[in-house]
Amino acid sequence: MSEIFYKIRRLPPYVFEEVNRLKDAARAQGTDIIDLGMGNPDLPPAQHIMNKLCEVAQVSKTHRYSASKGIPGLRRAQASYYKRRFGIKLNADTEIVTTLGSKEGFANMAQAITAPGDVILCPDPSYPIHSFGFIMSGAVIRSIPAIPNDNFIKALEQAVRHSIPKPLAIILNYPSNPTAYTATLEFYKEVVNFAKKHQMILLSDLAYAEIFFEENPPPSVLEVPGARDITVEFTSMSKSFSMPGWRIGFAVGNERLISALIRVKSYLDYGAFTPLQVAATTALNSESDFSKIRSIYKKRRDVMIQSFSRAGWEIPVPHASMFAWAPIPPNFKNLGSLAFSKLLIEEADVAVSPGIGFGEHGDGYVRIALVENEHRLRQAARNIKRFLNQQKKGRM
Repeated sequence: MSEIFYKIRRLPPYVFEEVNRLKDAARAQGTDIIDLGMGNPDLPPAQHIMNKLCEVAQVSKTHRYSASKGIPGLRRAQASYYKRRFGIKLNADTEIVTTLGSKEGFANMAQAITAPGDVILCPDPSYPIHSFGFIMSGAVIRSIPAIPNDNFIKALEQAVRHSIPKPLAIILNYPSNPTAYTATLEFYKEVVNFAKKHQMILLSDLAYAEIFFEENPPPSVLEVPGARDITVEFTSMSKSFSMPGWRIGFAVGNERLISALIRVKSYLDYGAFTPLQVAATTALNSESDFSKIRSIYKKRRDVMIQSFSRAGWEIPVPHASMFAWAPIPPNFKNLGSLAFSKLLIEEADVAVSPGIGFGEHGDGYVRIALVENEHRLRQAARNIKRFLNQQKKGRM
């Protein structure tokens, strides 16, 4: 059996794996690699959340199969969070489903709504599952700009004029991974009006809703009147609660779309381990101090921006998310993001994510994750400064 399977054929090589192999090989040789690549939070969940997990895990019946759509208490807790945070009232039974992280939710929503050949409008650069979840489902991706401005709306208009068949859905992701762009409620209003006019679905990834550094918190597209008629929004507890390995996320919004997602999930999983869901419920229902996590990431952001600048690498200041979207230094621009990322591991002992992994328009950038403490970020800057100075002296 030598023929490559159809869905595998549609997927390009996973570029992050090339960087990971190089990183692992260096570590195997004893090199201390400062890993700023994967957005994998290093902070632990709050102690009371872990205590609840341990407590519930001692109850024997909680080790049985759980509920694919999420236990009722967790869905009610998510409804309460949306009411407090966005002023949106959701029906926990029909408008909310618990997912195994937002990544799984996106992929299974793609399975639920996509027919072969459907056109999906996806920002480029964007988080890979936004496009490849639909590609694996047989869709065709049409790229649109990632910056939420007038050019985004113009690209939507052009896509409707020139796409056959008419696009099925628009993907939104603000605060954005990888670019850290943020959107305003006015922008969302324009997109909702456009999507309703052309009978299109909106899928919004709001995983970084609580990691922001400006006075105004990022809005939800569901705050726009009428958005719920066409929209599902995905959130995650991975970053906001430092629970990435727990795989707890949510899809909320349009009842018909949520019903389709629930039906697909019912064939594929029995939901997350019940003690994880109960502890996640505790987290959502408690007065969690998001400001503490935001403060840590803000300090890391500031240290990274300042120390990397002193090292000779100027990086725009991100206003949200746990990432910086960094232009490749001019002297290395011709290499492309993958080769530059490999060079950083080999010569500076620093790992970052190549921008090409997020789309062709990301190739002039790398993504830097704020997942090391301030001391390690300063060490990364010193390593990079040495690397850049060697390059200037022609010793590379």
